[in-house]
Amino acid sequence: MLDRRDFLKAGMIGAGALFVNAPAVFGKNQFDSQRPEKKLRCFYSEAVESKIREVKAKISNKELAWMFENCYPNTLDTTVDYSEENGMPDTFVITGDIHAMWLRDSTAQVWPYLELVNSDEKLKKLIKGVIFRQTKSILFDPYANAFNKTPTGSYWESDITDMKPELHERKWEIDSLCYPVRLAYHYWKLTGDVTVFTQDWKKAAELIIRTFKEQQRKDGYGPYTFMRETSKAEDTVPLYGLGNPVRPVGLICSIFRPSDDAAIFPFLIPSNHFAVSILQYIAEIMEKVFQDENLKSEAILLKDEVKNAIDQYSIFEHQEFGKIYAYEVDGFGGRVFMDDANVPSLLGMPFLDLCSEDDEIYQNTRKFVLSPQNPYFFQGTAGEGIGGPHVGMDYIWPMSIIMRAMTSKDSGEIAFCLKMLKSTHGGTGFMHETFHKNNAEKFTRKWFAWANTLFGQLIVKISQTNPDLLK
Repeated sequence: MLDRRDFLKAGMIGAGALFVNAPAVFGKNQFDSQRPEKKLRCFYSEAVESKIREVKAKISNKELAWMFENCYPNTLDTTVDYSEENGMPDTFVITGDIHAMWLRDSTAQVWPYLELVNSDEKLKKLIKGVIFRQTKSILFDPYANAFNKTPTGSYWESDITDMKPELHERKWEIDSLCYPVRLAYHYWKLTGDVTVFTQDWKKAAELIIRTFKEQQRKDGYGPYTFMRETSKAEDTVPLYGLGNPVRPVGLICSIFRPSDDAAIFPFLIPSNHFAVSILQYIAEIMEKVFQDENLKSEAILLKDEVKNAIDQYSIFEHQEFGKIYAYEVDGFGGRVFMDDANVPSLLGMPFLDLCSEDDEIYQNTRKFVLSPQNPYFFQGTAGEGIGGPHVGMDYIWPMSIIMRAMTSKDSGEIAFCLKMLKSTHGGTGFMHETFHKNNAEKFTRKWFAWANTLFGQLIVKISQTNPDLLK
């Protein structure tokens, strides 16, 4: 199935036709399930079905309960391809309407089910298969963000980089190497199962550290460059694919953002925070699982260097909000004050355990990114939230509204976010990539499993921490 970028590349439609004006899909009984028939679902988990029943029983609003039941299992219903290879589980996870596996999205899509693995052996094997597949992918190319299941090539094969048929896209993003470590680490902590930490996983961890060091750019530019023939500036990289200049201060370059848009300044601060977190995870795994003190020390030294550079080069005094984090910096003093909806984001840092929700600089930054001072914070008659260059002006990502609720302790703010999410699904019962700030029935990506499952995760969390909000 072609996604919106396919159509643009093929010249089949103009940008104005990328957006769906969707009629409501309410069935005969208004809130008929939008899930595939059971026999057509990609994967069935009794633990997930039990969680759906448990949480739905706490939701008194029929529309919200309907949305939860549609969204929470969407990854399992529609995007996972589970098999076994030489007795080992192998799980390929597509994003939805793009038939490829992103390292970031695949982690985020199965993350809400992680807490259930000890009560469902099949689900446990499924997530274990994701970890094995991600390990294999990192070893194949640590600079790639998205992979094909087999060497089929993709419509980006003409990109000017080291493209291979196994790759769907080769955009270097720090978070692509962080998410798989986060998944493996927390799977281990929940299950005690160390069998995911194979020798290949250790090699992948070594490669992650090496890649991070290459992209500190202390010894030249490193091996990665990327250019694309496109009319969309955010889809290619300046200076012959190297990105804008940086001063090597210890931070790690991320040529692309989690949105798959090119960075303005390559030191992307939320992603550098993420790297600090997962380097600590790698250090602990090397100590407790592999008993490798050398690799543990290497991870710790790099973690401390990046953390010190974040503290020194990413915090600035804003004239209205006080000390806040910049979104991107270059080490020369250049900085970009904004936030993007895709995670890791400045707003979403506590969600990834990158800082405390009560941290003063985070709170100042949060006020900034949820204000008109953030150029990608949009307010309209349909809702308010953060967008980004990927889709364009005035389009809000439901993901940003979900993340706002996920990182809030204010029940009023959480209720406000729930109300917006309930009123902006465009009659479909699902989350989307974006919706127009003045018209929620004008949206992009009808099938975007990350946003769907993340919404389900939010409702599960609220059922545990603020159950009165669901009544």
